[in-house]
Amino acid sequence: MPVTAVEDRSLAMAWRAGFGQLDGRELLAAMIWRAFPGRIALVSSFGAEAAVLLSMLADIDRHVPIIFLDTGKHFPETLTYRDVLIKRFGFSDVRNIEPDVESLRAGDPSGELWRRDPDQCCHLRKVLPLRRALAPFQAWITGRKRFHGADRAVLPTVEYVGDQVKVNPLANWTPDQVETAFRTAGLPAHPLIAEGYPSIGCATCTRRAGGGPGSRDGRWAGSDKNECGIHQPGGPRM
Repeated sequence: MPVTAVEDRSLAMAWRAGFGQLDGRELLAAMIWRAFPGRIALVSSFGAEAAVLLSMLADIDRHVPIIFLDTGKHFPETLTYRDVLIKRFGFSDVRNIEPDVESLRAGDPSGELWRRDPDQCCHLRKVLPLRRALAPFQAWITGRKRFHGADRAVLPTVEYVGDQVKVNPLANWTPDQVETAFRTAGLPAHPLIAEGYPSIGCATCTRRAGGGPGSRDGRWAGSDKNECGIHQPGGPRM
């Protein structure tokens, strides 16, 4: 367990009681400046809706660490979009986290694990690398929203998972609010949105889908899988 772990659950719950009623930018600022100064990171996929939260972070503190899980399976458009947003917002600490080479050599030597066991592929390429990357922090920020559905439908704005606090500043937001934020701030859209991808993950496991904003129907299409694992029990706990 890292020395920075939130070892007192009651303290974590006090943060939830104190800040959980906040939303969006106010919650983000409170957690960065008051609750976890220097001990919090934002995890971003640089996907379909990512620019909204990244824009808020840039307004609050451009030096907060941002963790991007470079699975080795991303669309080239996602990597380009990541670079565009980093330059636009002037972030100073974006951490490009790759899977452990030895773990891949042992568990996915052909790079085809996603075909036969997508859960294990996500575990090797996302869960384990994120666990490493989050070790120095007490809290982390996600862009999840309730309108994504499934387990996210009851998402709290502040939650205690393992020995860390997870902050979901946009949990209460609607698709209209996301769309308005893009338009008001003049944020660039992910280039794959116009090609019919409402939600964007690894190229191997993401398909075009007919759903509207927030739809995750194209993710792991044809299976009952709807999460990569980093937000599920057994995810990146220390």
